[in-house]
Amino acid sequence: MFQYWNGYLFVALFIILGILLPVASLWVIGPLLRPNHPTQGKRTTYESGLEPFGDARVRYNARYYLFALLFVVFDVETLFLYPWAVSYKRLGMFALVEMLIFLFLLVIGLVYAWRKKVLEWT
Repeated sequence: MFQYWNGYLFVALFIILGILLPVASLWVIGPLLRPNHPTQGKRTTYESGLEPFGDARVRYNARYYLFALLFVVFDVETLFLYPWAVSYKRLGMFALVEMLIFLFLLVIGLVYAWRKKVLEWT
């Protein structure tokens, strides 16, 4: 019976340690080690060293989000291409065909974004 619960005991121990160690280091040990000399100047809000002005809520053009999404798509593409390139010799023609299909789908998405004029800054 104990052998069955032994695996769960280690998982529970790692979960408890994974939660307890960061909490202890941030809220218990941190204030004891760092200097704490608050002044009025340190308590003020600043933006890049300057006094803040205007409203903090600024409207952004929605195109910035589209550029960010395209960046994420092609960034994730590189994440998929790297392990494929490393194991290409072992996987052979099957991996080549799968990666060509993957790249073809990404090119279709890029052409679609280009035709919808998503890639224009104006």
